[in-house]
Amino acid sequence: MVVIDDFSTGRRENVDVLLQDPRCGRTLTVIEADVREALDEVAAEPFDEVYHLAAKVGVRLVLSNPIAAAETNFECTTGVLRFAVESARIHGRAPATLLASSSEVYGQPDKLPSAEEDGARYGPTTARRWSYALCKALNEHMGLAYHEEYGLPVVIARFFNTVGPGQMGTYGMVLPRFVSAALSGRPLEVYGDGRQVRCFCDVRDAVPAVTQLLHRPGCAGAIYNVGSDRTISILDLARLVTRLTESSSEIRLVPYESVYGTSFEDARERKPDLARLRRAIGFRQRWSLENTIRDLAAWMRDEEASNRVATRAGVRAAAPNAQPALALSPFRRSFPLASARPRS
Repeated sequence: MVVIDDFSTGRRENVDVLLQDPRCGRTLTVIEADVREALDEVAAEPFDEVYHLAAKVGVRLVLSNPIAAAETNFECTTGVLRFAVESARIHGRAPATLLASSSEVYGQPDKLPSAEEDGARYGPTTARRWSYALCKALNEHMGLAYHEEYGLPVVIARFFNTVGPGQMGTYGMVLPRFVSAALSGRPLEVYGDGRQVRCFCDVRDAVPAVTQLLHRPGCAGAIYNVGSDRTISILDLARLVTRLTESSSEIRLVPYESVYGTSFEDARERKPDLARLRRAIGFRQRWSLENTIRDLAAWMRDEEASNRVATRAGVRAAAPNAQPALALSPFRRSFPLASARPRS
């Protein structure tokens, strides 16, 4: 297996755990580079599968660096698609290719729950937060076009707030941000009025789902919502976090404009229609939101303890708010940015 990651928003430590694992360390190659620059290094190898999860994500990152976010999110996708087609030409077989999309493509949804064939409504281009949604929508168009024109077996997964152990809140991810604040006794800052509604899916449910989708040839050329359909308001999420972590932190409402500026727009509610996913792979969630919060809190406590030990030993501790980049097993890791599995 080959993993490509530039670690710009990730941690090399997550990959090192796998490299030290005798079960996979001997068969895992890690290339630290931009996806757009590294694909040529592996072009000579035949692959069965390509998982393209590379993206600049998080509202804060997209708003603070919109050009780099937009260029990366589009150019990486077109590069991976071209790589897959060229691989088919060289090796005589097209790798099954997963493209990671986002619930953001629904924009301001006209109906709920949102099904894969529903239309999308976005705000004005002066509201920069929609650039991510538009890039992801364009990536979906490109993926479907490569499927139609080249027969590339592409599967598109629209993720709805994937969370779990290993995730940090540096770039605006709300759940790890809340858990981190609760554990440290800081206020949990809820942006807006807190009545925004979202659904959260554990990474340990999402990863097996996308793997199963890619393994089923009949799923190629289609889009699948991947997530949970259990809704919760952001204010109630903050309350749940403080209760489960037994935290005395206060919950504080913070106006959007003080965080993101005056032109910021947000969707009031997101909820996926999971009927297509359930028909395709019999999808069932195993991890409740409560279990996810407890496990995320336990992971953060372990990380903090490890960092204190490393600091006392004179070893440079990991950045406390780095966004994890790799997860090929259910614990202590998140998603690979771009990975490919060589044929057996």
